[in-house]
Amino acid sequence: MLFYTAVGIFALSYAIIISERIHRTTVAIAGGVLMVLFGVINQEHAFEAVDFNTIGLLIGMMVIVLITKKTGLFQYVAIRSAQIAKGEPLFILLYLALVTAIFSALLDNVATILLIAPVTFVISDNLKINPIPMIITEIIAANIGGTTTLIGGPPNILVGSAAGFTFMEFVVNMGPVVLIIFPSVLLILKFMYRKELKTTDELKRNIMKFKAKSSIRDWKLLKKSLVVLTITMFGFLFQGILDLEVATIALFGAAMLLVITDTHPEEILAELEWTTILFFAGLFILVAGVEQVGFIDIVANAIVSITDGAPRATTLFILWASSIFSAFIDNIPFVATMIPLIEDLGGQGLNTEPLWWALVLGAQMGGNGTLIASSTNLVGSGLCEKAGYKLSFKDFFKIGFPVMVVSMIISTLYVWMRYL
Repeated sequence: MLFYTAVGIFALSYAIIISERIHRTTVAIAGGVLMVLFGVINQEHAFEAVDFNTIGLLIGMMVIVLITKKTGLFQYVAIRSAQIAKGEPLFILLYLALVTAIFSALLDNVATILLIAPVTFVISDNLKINPIPMIITEIIAANIGGTTTLIGGPPNILVGSAAGFTFMEFVVNMGPVVLIIFPSVLLILKFMYRKELKTTDELKRNIMKFKAKSSIRDWKLLKKSLVVLTITMFGFLFQGILDLEVATIALFGAAMLLVITDTHPEEILAELEWTTILFFAGLFILVAGVEQVGFIDIVANAIVSITDGAPRATTLFILWASSIFSAFIDNIPFVATMIPLIEDLGGQGLNTEPLWWALVLGAQMGGNGTLIASSTNLVGSGLCEKAGYKLSFKDFFKIGFPVMVVSMIISTLYVWMRYL
């Protein structure tokens, strides 16, 4: 009876999350609580299921980004990118995509979209062009760039914590394929948008008149923020030598920045994305429920049966299944579900390292497939709506899905050649 109860709560929660009729954080918390109320897991087990390494990393990086945001650094970089492109819309699209990818790798893809999109609207308004092509490109760049590092996106954080990968292991394994996928995708996007992004020479000159330096609102805070960001990044790079978890490094950076800038904690804590943090907590409990009743074991056995337990077939199956499912289900809950499944496959004798990287690549590239595939996409769409523009499912799909397919073909070749 408990088996069907757990699977029912899990399936219903996923269905509501996908439908977006109720906020996904509400659904995740409610689903987690129901797992406890119906006796699937007890409260102690539920709290133990929450991965505080993931939660701590999220909170630490959010604090650092929020304080750095006050300096105006991100606006400065975006405006300078537009001016380097000499106000040419197509080149602005490419430069902003590059900036987005880099920031996504170093910070977090959702945070990056929140910082870059508002400046994109200002630039688009001044050039009198539709900002949607730029926003779609930035979303895609954020998902691809975020694949590079352990802190680049929620799926990476989840996998890194579960598999025990260090920051440098992520860079070494995911960096090479991203360096192939990103320029390939930019060429496709440049071709797709070559006729849409047109403006006048006069409007281009207006962009060149922007005073980028005036975007920096607090030089003293900027210097302190850059020092702490640098220390934090070095902490991630040497994580293995330091023998510290990423959450410890991120929270140390956040605490240091709060101290040296004399920032009031209440001010920053009020701005934290608590909905995302609580969504993760509820999700961990939901997954723990179906794991407790043996559902994950059944799925793992089914995969082994389909692939006959062959490492190559199993790895490629997970790669493509992750991509397709992540395109139509938010990749965060999908990855959270796949983690205990891969651990179970490891218990059956399979080498899990290729499976982990296949999961990361599939989930992140699948995140570009549809508008509902990742948090970055949904945040970008919401920002468009607030700015008075509509980013529809159809508009995103006709660009994002072909990009996803190309990315997955490259990913398949990479996984085949490197791990199989």
